[in-house]
Amino acid sequence: MRQPESTSPAKRTTEDRTPMALLPYQQRWCADTSPVKLCEKSRRIGLSWGEAADTALLAASSGGMDAWYIGYNKDMALEFIRDCANWAKFYGLAAGEIEETEEVFVEGDDKKSVLAFVIRFASGWRVTALSSRPSNLRGKQGRVIIDEAAFHEQLGELLKAAMALLMWGGQVHIISTHDGVDNPFNELITDIRAGKKPYSIHRITFDEAVSDGLYRRICLRLGKEWTKEGEEAWCKEIRDFYGDDASEELDCIPKNGGGKWLNRALIESRMSPYTPVIRYDQSDEFGLLPEPRRAAEVADWLANILQPLLDGLDKTRTSFVGEDFARSGDRTVIVPLLQQPNLALKPPFVLELGNMPFAQQEQIMKHLLHGLPNLRGVVLDARGNGQSIAEAMRDEFGAEVCEAVMLSENWYRTHTAPFKAALEDGTLTDLPRDEDILTDLRAFELVKGVPRIPDTRTKGADGKKRHGDAAIAFVLAHYASRELNTGPVRVSSRKSPRRSPFTKGY
Repeated sequence: MRQPESTSPAKRTTEDRTPMALLPYQQRWCADTSPVKLCEKSRRIGLSWGEAADTALLAASSGGMDAWYIGYNKDMALEFIRDCANWAKFYGLAAGEIEETEEVFVEGDDKKSVLAFVIRFASGWRVTALSSRPSNLRGKQGRVIIDEAAFHEQLGELLKAAMALLMWGGQVHIISTHDGVDNPFNELITDIRAGKKPYSIHRITFDEAVSDGLYRRICLRLGKEWTKEGEEAWCKEIRDFYGDDASEELDCIPKNGGGKWLNRALIESRMSPYTPVIRYDQSDEFGLLPEPRRAAEVADWLANILQPLLDGLDKTRTSFVGEDFARSGDRTVIVPLLQQPNLALKPPFVLELGNMPFAQQEQIMKHLLHGLPNLRGVVLDARGNGQSIAEAMRDEFGAEVCEAVMLSENWYRTHTAPFKAALEDGTLTDLPRDEDILTDLRAFELVKGVPRIPDTRTKGADGKKRHGDAAIAFVLAHYASRELNTGPVRVSSRKSPRRSPFTKGY
């Protein structure tokens, strides 16, 4: 934890400089009591040391359990068990000496002995650190800690064996730096963010660890005085050491992260020729007309083109909307989604506006939102000038329905995975079979391991510029269906029961 700067020229005492035993990111990890939790992390930030602190307490507790640490070599196993022993001494817990023994694991029809280091606690529980990666934990119970999971052979088989421990109240902790995009560890992270796995996920970069006091702690251990200049020089030295690998080793960005994020076959499999794209473009001269004339012209378009589409919608369905805003150059794309009886999401149409004045975009958006059945959630792109329309819609429909989103790397990291999962499992379907829509969705690229729309622009079928506009609108609409899918709760009950004459008056 960061300590306040001293206002006195005298050096701070050791007591004043001594922070809490665990740094904030270590505390957050230990405080998470989820049955299964995963951490993608920077190298050498002491998370395994923090895990040892929690594991020693667990094994020493009368209501605790055994713990099984699985590293990928003898040195890792020995280091973890020594950390547990040191924490036991720090806590004043009763524990035996470190034992070196062998655990027998069954691999198919064969029995395989694995070197292990064990600490036995007075509680009757023990911590066992294994020197290799047994895929069979049958018959074991307790907490399983898989350290540097990305570097384990057959991680899938190991996880399958570990998850069996959950049946009897066990825990599974997965910790690792990255080892490429196509690694089972990174695929597991993607599944968690997509909502396919109900696990807890943590992400700790090198910069976040330093911000939480990592270098201050190192200075404390070495007996050095912390300075801002010293911290900056140390961080530069670390990054220089890792060089081109720094993004993966320190920033939690798996390598080989370039290329298209959504493949053409997947997108086309979720397209329908019966979902129209309604495009409404205006000329530069239109923007120079008096606003009442512009409003009247747009009102005619709404009555003749948009309203018949709204009238034909199933009024029992629930609606969600995502909008990517543009004034000129790019296009404003509005994607409504209707939730079907099987909970799948389908767009009844997609609306694109080109070179449309602000006032008329607001006019069109209000008409659309008022006309959609059972509107539950609207998410609007609030970057730049889009913030104005987002604010107007929030004022019109309420903050509980309308949300303004500032798209960022962290937002993309968190919310693109569920969108892709929805395409893969068919819960988002019937996208327009349209060349420009396909191009926009294909524009998603993995940039530093995060799916996002790059700065480069493409040309639509009409020769006008596009910037993944429909793709962003679809992601925002899907986000609305997940995060804003609330509505009024209607409670019905039977008539109040009649009082018995025997209890009347009591």
